[in-house]
Amino acid sequence: MSSSRNLVVLLPVLLLQQLLASFTFPIAKYGLAVVEPFTFAFYRYLISSVIFIAVVWWQKNEHPIERPDRIKLFGMGVLIIIFNQTLYLYGQSLTSAGHAALLFATVPLWIFLMAIVHLRERPTWQRAAGLIMALIGVIIVILTGAIEIGSEYLFGDLVILAAAITWAGYTVLGKPLVGKYGAFRVTAWALVSGSVAYFPFGLYRAMNCDYSAVTTQAWLSVIYVAVGTSVAAYALWYWLLKQMEASRLAVFQNLQPIIASAVAFVMLQEPLGWSFVIGGAIVLGGVVITEV
Repeated sequence: MSSSRNLVVLLPVLLLQQLLASFTFPIAKYGLAVVEPFTFAFYRYLISSVIFIAVVWWQKNEHPIERPDRIKLFGMGVLIIIFNQTLYLYGQSLTSAGHAALLFATVPLWIFLMAIVHLRERPTWQRAAGLIMALIGVIIVILTGAIEIGSEYLFGDLVILAAAITWAGYTVLGKPLVGKYGAFRVTAWALVSGSVAYFPFGLYRAMNCDYSAVTTQAWLSVIYVAVGTSVAAYALWYWLLKQMEASRLAVFQNLQPIIASAVAFVMLQEPLGWSFVIGGAIVLGGVVITEV
């Protein structure tokens, strides 16, 4: 299947995955306003782990995961749960949804570099140019009025940046295993093992959390991030990674700040301006250049 035809077939899945992931930023921000971040994380991991275990048990795959790969999957689980998602939830509680979306827009850059080194993917000038153009578009969206700028966000932004880099590492390290065991199994093993490592600390925080201000909407926020993000968006991301080079797929992640900023405008009243339209057009141009 040619590259262009393959993209046409994959495009609906790509857009669905990006849409699910983009809603994470404003929806998580809403829930984190009333749920302590480490408690939020505990329930998120608990719900998603139950779903993963149930589906994997139902599938009853006859091809067992080899012991060395189990160790790799556990390491990936610690990386994604402890150093990516827990840091993300903590950082998101300290900064705006738009800031988080911007910093996660640097993920394609980290994936691009890591894929060259770890996966030996061949860099091309076209892909590099598209990536740079998309990043410029995101920067225009953020720095010229799409979100509020302030030093009070600095620490939260640094935490989010660390989470973004670990997501890139999780993506690149998982690609060989996805081809071997499938997207859902790899996602399930990684997230469940990471959740087990987090469980004692998370349970302690959940037992000592003040739930008096937690609303139904906040619990719905937890459920969405658990099911929509951890299960659906993560599994689709690895499924797409099985079909495409990591550096190629990564460029599409630059769509997330555009979608997330639009959603944040509607849900959280975070401001937008003409820079959003201009920057968004540049982001789309960068994606097109990469795929032409």
